[in-house]
Amino acid sequence: MSNTILLVEDNMNDEELTIRAFRKNNLTNEIVVARNGVEALDYLFKTGSYEGQDPDDLPQVVILDLKLPKVSGLEVLKSIREHDKTRYLPVVILTSSLEEKDLVEGYRLGTNAYVRKPVNFNDFTEAVKHLGLFWLLLNRSYESAAKVPFKGK
Repeated sequence: MSNTILLVEDNMNDEELTIRAFRKNNLTNEIVVARNGVEALDYLFKTGSYEGQDPDDLPQVVILDLKLPKVSGLEVLKSIREHDKTRYLPVVILTSSLEEKDLVEGYRLGTNAYVRKPVNFNDFTEAVKHLGLFWLLLNRSYESAAKVPFKGK
């Protein structure tokens, strides 16, 4: 697992705001942007234009929009959770959707967090800051925990 963030976002303004918010808060991780669901799946499973790259090189976290062209964010999440390699990969839904069914379905499919995009720039920056601090600095991934031998009774 790398220190990379996979940002799956088709709106150029939201992409730019998210990257700017990470940089403003000194989160310097490499950010790979996928602008639709197919690109996201290609990156994660090393198919398409990512074929031949290290299949074990997964991002530290996926920031996933729901309303995407080609393959929806919920379908991307479903695919992530169906594969052993990506099953425990942290996925945060960051969306402007106000649909309760999207929230319910996101959690049913296994998202780690569901965050509605604030409309106000300062609120948006603050939300992304907290996402970054938690998922990149505080959270301990399943992969890192799985490498430590269990010393239970």
